[in-house]
Amino acid sequence: MGGRFVAVGDSFTEGVGDNNVMYPNGVRGWADRVARQMGRHDPTWEYANLAIRSKVLDEVVAEQLDAAIALRPTLITFYAGGNDILSLRVDMQSVMERYEAALGRLSSSGARVVVFTTFDMKVSSMLEPLRRRIRIFNNGVRELSRTYDAQLLDHTLLREYDDRRLWSADRIHMSKVGHKRLAGHVLDALGIPHTLKLPELPAWEPRTWRQAVAEERVFVRTEVIPLVRRRMRGVREGDALAPKWPEAIRPAAGLKKIARHRAAELHSPA
Repeated sequence: MGGRFVAVGDSFTEGVGDNNVMYPNGVRGWADRVARQMGRHDPTWEYANLAIRSKVLDEVVAEQLDAAIALRPTLITFYAGGNDILSLRVDMQSVMERYEAALGRLSSSGARVVVFTTFDMKVSSMLEPLRRRIRIFNNGVRELSRTYDAQLLDHTLLREYDDRRLWSADRIHMSKVGHKRLAGHVLDALGIPHTLKLPELPAWEPRTWRQAVAEERVFVRTEVIPLVRRRMRGVREGDALAPKWPEAIRPAAGLKKIARHRAAELHSPA
C-alpha cells in the first residue's frame, strides 16, 4: 500500500553529484530514484522533496520541518547537520541537541522517520579534525534513532563507499553511481521491491604511495581550499535555489515528465 514520502535535508538529499538537467535544480539523486521505484511498485505513492544544498541544520529546521509536517507524510527521510560539520567553527554538542529537537518533532508527527549517518571516509591526516566531528555526529544519530524509534540507515557501515568512484570530485557528494546504490539500500531497508540495476564495479587499480600523495595535494588545492574560501565569503549556491518538489506529486507519472510540465507552466504567458 502506498503513502506519502517527504524528503528533508541538504545537498545529500537534494541529489548533488548526480547531475541531470532533466530534473529540477539540475540534479536527480537517491531520493528521486527511491520515489520513482515507489511509484512503479504502487502508483498511489506520493512524493515531495524539500531539501536544498548548502543548508545548515537550523535552516533545514526553520525552512523545511513545518512544511514537511503540513504535507501529512507517512514516511519522512531526514538528513541535516553535514554542513555544520564542515563549518570552520562548530559546537558539536549544540548541533546534536538541536538535531534531537528536530527529530523529536518529526517523530511526533506519526510518520515513519528514516535517518542517516554521515559516511566516515578515509582521508588525509590533515582532515582528522573533520573525522572527529563525523564520529560525534554518527554516534549521536545512532543513539537518537533508538531513543525516537527512527529507522537508521547507517551509511558509514556501507564500506562499498570506500570506492572513490561512488563519490564526485569534491569527495563530499556522492556520484551518480553512489546515489543509485544508496537508493537501492533505502528501498531494501523500507522493504519495497525495486528494479534498480546495480552492477559490480570492475576492480580498482591500486595507487602507489607517490600517486596517493600527489592526488591528495591536488584534492586539497582544488577542492578543500576553494571550499574554505567560499565559506569565509559566505557564498552558497543553495541560497538561489528553491525545493525540487515542494508539493506532493505522483512519481508514477514520471518525474521528468512532471518537471517538463511544471517548467512549461512557469514559462507560459499569463
